[in-house]
Amino acid sequence: MSESHGLYIDGKWEIPPGAKTFSTHNPATGDELGTFVAARPEDVERAVAAAHKAFKSWREVPAPKRGRILLQAAEIYRRDKASLGRTVTMEMGKILPEGLGDVQEAIDFIEYASGEGRRLLGETVPSELRNKACLTLRQPKGVVAAITPWNFPTAIPNWKIAAALISGNTVVFKPASNTALCGTRVVQAYAEAGLPAGVLNLVTGSGGVVGDTLVSDPRVRAVSFTGGSDTGREVYLKGAQKLKYVHLELGGKNPQIVMDDANLDLALEGVLFGAFGSAGQRCTATSRLILHQDIYEEFLGRLIERLRRLRVGNPLDEGVEMGPVASAEQERKVLGYIEIGKKEGAELLLGGTKLTGAPYDRGFFIAPTIFAATHGMRITKEEIFGPVLSVLKVRDFEEAVRVANDVDYGLSSSIYTRDVNLSFQAMERLEAGITYINAPTIGAEVQLPFGGIKNTGNGGREAGTTAIDEFTEIKTVFVDFSNRLQKAQIDA
Repeated sequence: MSESHGLYIDGKWEIPPGAKTFSTHNPATGDELGTFVAARPEDVERAVAAAHKAFKSWREVPAPKRGRILLQAAEIYRRDKASLGRTVTMEMGKILPEGLGDVQEAIDFIEYASGEGRRLLGETVPSELRNKACLTLRQPKGVVAAITPWNFPTAIPNWKIAAALISGNTVVFKPASNTALCGTRVVQAYAEAGLPAGVLNLVTGSGGVVGDTLVSDPRVRAVSFTGGSDTGREVYLKGAQKLKYVHLELGGKNPQIVMDDANLDLALEGVLFGAFGSAGQRCTATSRLILHQDIYEEFLGRLIERLRRLRVGNPLDEGVEMGPVASAEQERKVLGYIEIGKKEGAELLLGGTKLTGAPYDRGFFIAPTIFAATHGMRITKEEIFGPVLSVLKVRDFEEAVRVANDVDYGLSSSIYTRDVNLSFQAMERLEAGITYINAPTIGAEVQLPFGGIKNTGNGGREAGTTAIDEFTEIKTVFVDFSNRLQKAQIDA
């Protein structure tokens, strides 16, 4: 029987009297994994009040000491990596090596963020006047709302939580409802690490209740949201009405270009991992394969032959290469786009169906799907977020770049070529926040900024050297030690 889990508010786990609940289920088997509180607006308000109260004391904790608590949380994740990775796989559906990788990314980023406790860098610059110092300081914003998706249920929460905490903020965390167990495990590690009461709070439930209440509360000074573009726009508009800082990480329609001089073996492994890893449910997943006409037939044939042997099944089983999509809703969406592709006239080369029969009959399994498509079709322009790849033929590098850029998103991009000149042109010309050379569109590392342009977000970056930007305010300080009035920009 699955366990019941409560909210975490002001350092205490609680199930409010009369609370409604919801459950999460394994997308491969349908088994119930746990029940969770569907928080009410008053529960969210209590969480915000706890964070607001704790902010004054937490911001005064020296940043290096905040970093020690984060490092302790990272050690707890490392200790529990095997069980937590298994939880990720069971609740989200990615294969076990990827579930473990999700947890490792959380560990890596917490360790990286903890180091900011000894940096939190500002600037010191010369003054135009004598005996005057000019510098900047970073200060925390206050209460932060962290609203996260289901596809990286431990890594993405920690991108936000760890960066916000090291900066001196307090956090109210709302995980995606269908990965609420992972969200609970995320918070348990920080609680065990000794984080003071009220500094991190967990509220589970629907976006319409929990998310709206968080975004509307005037005590929440910053909102960090990762998810779909439509929801992101709503969050942005509601936050703007309160003049809040809102950071958005949204969708992608990421291209992998393969030129005629590419290492085709390497490019093949790249597109397999990029398009079908996590069943295509990454914001950086390869959803468009752009092939030079001279290698189009050969490469496509090799790809289809390899995908026919791709093992789809229970993601906990050894040797399985792709698991289910994450939910019934996701399954309906992906199958709907497959039908759109057929109606548009794209040629279905492989897959295109829901998998049925044992071991698929209790889960949400979709066959790896390839369309030979024409640029401009909806399946080549809109985010599908599933194991569906559109293949496009181009004449040359110029056409490849034009096709790659001609979408509303700009998160990740990739090119396979041995030509160093084309590589550097691609770095400059591909309209994306991330570009890979001779590597797939997935595989970001925590020490570098992550984010995109156009409808992928509103310009900020998470992780890397920019991780703390969304969670800190810059204060400019002038120190005049001349002992007389000096007037900048005024002629003496």
